[in-house]
Amino acid sequence: MDADRPTELRLHRRSRILEVAFPGGERHRLPCELLRVYSPSAEVQGHGPGQEVLVVGKESVGIEAVEPVGRYGVRLRFDDGHASGIYTWGYLRRLGRERERLWARYLERLRAAGYVRRAPEEAG
Repeated sequence: MDADRPTELRLHRRSRILEVAFPGGERHRLPCELLRVYSPSAEVQGHGPGQEVLVVGKESVGIEAVEPVGRYGVRLRFDDGHASGIYTWGYLRRLGRERERLWARYLERLRAAGYVRRAPEEAG
């Protein structure tokens, strides 16, 4: 499990990016919106396959705190009050590696639901 542990975890509040670096030089820049809409919490993921909830209106969401959880991950406290997901090191790595595919899937789900994303300065 320590092999998955990041070598660096840096929150860029202004740009709303969580930067995660892993051993071997792997580095990912994860937008807060992506982290929020793909929260590993049961509230977002449901309790089984096919129960995922489409989260909307998070264009301007930020992270207030990054709290360690044991040696295996972090809890992200978002400024919209969401704080129930535990992001394991493996899950953060997966989000980074699959970022483009996950983002495209999210945008497609928004379109299918008829939701139009607003620029962060228009949201909220």
